[in-house]
Amino acid sequence: MESLMHSILVPYDFTDVAFNAAAHAANLSAVLNTNITLLHIVKKDSETGNAESKLKEEASRIQKKLNVNIQTLVKEGSIFKTINAVSEELESAMVVMGTHGMKGLQKLTGSWALKVIVGSRVPFLVVQEPPQKNDYTKIVFPVDFKSENKEKLRWAEYMSRFFQTKIFLFSSTSKDGGVDGKTKANVVFCKNFLEEKNIDYELILAKHKNSFSQETIDFAKENNADLIIIMTTRDIAFHDYVLGAQEQYIIANSAKVPVMVINPRTDLMKYGYGGGF
Repeated sequence: MESLMHSILVPYDFTDVAFNAAAHAANLSAVLNTNITLLHIVKKDSETGNAESKLKEEASRIQKKLNVNIQTLVKEGSIFKTINAVSEELESAMVVMGTHGMKGLQKLTGSWALKVIVGSRVPFLVVQEPPQKNDYTKIVFPVDFKSENKEKLRWAEYMSRFFQTKIFLFSSTSKDGGVDGKTKANVVFCKNFLEEKNIDYELILAKHKNSFSQETIDFAKENNADLIIIMTTRDIAFHDYVLGAQEQYIIANSAKVPVMVINPRTDLMKYGYGGGF
């Protein structure tokens, strides 16, 4: 188990989107200098043996195709608890997970993906398609009135250590096109932080012609963004899953832009991300 410590964890169900996740993990592992662990979850312990054989065979194929070091792990459990439990056990640097968007296989649609992510102590990178290139340079960073906005900054800084990034601060607006006080304060905080860290950025105001989540997606698509960084809502409630939390629309966005999802917890900062604010 020691050899798996700090791996990038990839939940693997043998689907195309799971392979896409492995491809993104390969890009990240090259710069983070870590290996990749494929995790397959079985419902019954009796299924473990067959699953291990199948997963090792798949890992061998991926290693040859992507030229990366792949480890495998099979666990009994459910995706809603086991993925996070294993990521903590392995002290994973990141979880890279494929999703089928708002439609498709139920277990990995946007709402279910969000349910898996909430409560995680490590960031999730949620992807739908294979990587278009091997880096993440154009990052959309939506900013609204929530205090959690500030916690995303350390992760933007972290990505900027490894890639030549440009951060697009995409600010929400009111109906009259203005920016409310709390949002403005967050924007100023973000600008000061990025300037202090010498990270390239640009501020863009939403046009308030659609929901903020949809405008974020549209902006990311129009600008060929490589990544969107979002936070989950603190203390998210069950009805958010039923009615559709805004995060799930971004996670499963129709533009199929990869999304880094972070839970609002200050105790996440462990690989040099820095402390709280």
